[in-house]
Amino acid sequence: MSRVFALIDCNNFYVSCERVFDPRLRDVPVVVLSNNDGCVIARSAEAKEMGIPMAAPFFEFRRLAQHKKVKVFSSNYALYGDMSARVMRTLAEFTPRLEIYSIDEAFLDLSGNGRRDLIAYGREIAATVRRATGIPVSVGLGPTKVLAKIANRIAKRNPETGGVLDFTALGPHREAHLAQIDVKDVWGIGRRWSERLRQLGISTALDLREADPHQIRRRLSVVGERIVRELRGTSCLALEDAPPKKQQIMTSRTFGERVTDHRSMREAMGTFTARTAEKLREQRSRARALTVFITTSPFNEREPRYSNSATRALPGATRDSGELIAAAIDALDEIWKPGYRYMKAGVMLLDLVPESHDQGALFAAPQPRSRGRSSSLMDVLDRLNRDLGRGTVRYATEGLRKAWRMKQEHRSPAYTTRWDQLPVVRG
Repeated sequence: MSRVFALIDCNNFYVSCERVFDPRLRDVPVVVLSNNDGCVIARSAEAKEMGIPMAAPFFEFRRLAQHKKVKVFSSNYALYGDMSARVMRTLAEFTPRLEIYSIDEAFLDLSGNGRRDLIAYGREIAATVRRATGIPVSVGLGPTKVLAKIANRIAKRNPETGGVLDFTALGPHREAHLAQIDVKDVWGIGRRWSERLRQLGISTALDLREADPHQIRRRLSVVGERIVRELRGTSCLALEDAPPKKQQIMTSRTFGERVTDHRSMREAMGTFTARTAEKLREQRSRARALTVFITTSPFNEREPRYSNSATRALPGATRDSGELIAAAIDALDEIWKPGYRYMKAGVMLLDLVPESHDQGALFAAPQPRSRGRSSSLMDVLDRLNRDLGRGTVRYATEGLRKAWRMKQEHRSPAYTTRWDQLPVVRG
């Protein structure tokens, strides 16, 4: 049976999320900024035409944005995450074989659709997502995941396709399109591998398709060989129905204001640890160690610099926020030095084990709470914060004032996840 994969990619996803709830943003230049309103991480087509580059520092084009009336937004990940979940739920209506690749991309396995017109089916998918969520998407179809990715790229850059393209329908034009794609832009290759390939005289997707798979395997491992065979139309990369669990989970932030006192740093570390523990429970794991770090700015030569980290092995694998926060604060107290202006801090959970596989420790010291009570408490904590808004119930260590919080001067409301920020419609 021939395979058919579809890659669904949301167009300018962050910008599109903002436009869903504010129609005045349509057809005007819009940019979204990174944490602390630092750099551009998303641009509308109008902003791209104005020459605003990706990853540009905001201060470099602030005057241009004011002069040209560019709409500027701080990143609003609560909104983007919820909109992404809605898009993925809509896509799941078309097939149970779905791989969520990123916040704005998903692969669908459409094999077994018989003689169905794939272009028409792709347009039906795009129209359904647009109708259900307001998010525009591009659809690339192909016999392999790599070719579906390439088809999506071509569809997005050629408006005459209507945003939907079947790679196999390109006929004799397939080679011409592959010859226009830089090898570094082939899914799975990247910059480091592309440099090695250029030394072999391989600079385009077409060159890579025509290369000897065994030679590529010697240079780039078996993964490189699979990419070559995928470019030739042989499916080698399976659909991952469930993403692999992370081996490490980290939360770190650059502060909106430099942190100079111990109390504020303890609040920040408590907040980061609580958030990291939430992520740990979301993937149903426990942690057996954690590392915390603090650092001053490495770029400010006028101020003294200091960076340090500390690791704590936990008495037993845990998912309890309270236990993790206590260990993080203990590690922070070890490395804290007064007299510095700290720019960034973070916490990383290590040595993760699945909840179902944890065997505990025979000689471990008694835990402050039984495992059953701890799990019940964490489940209630997560449910309250999920239903009523993040931070509704929190540990006292996390504090209230949070002067160190990131700058987000242009953030839109959390339209879909907070009752008090629901959009209001007036008749």
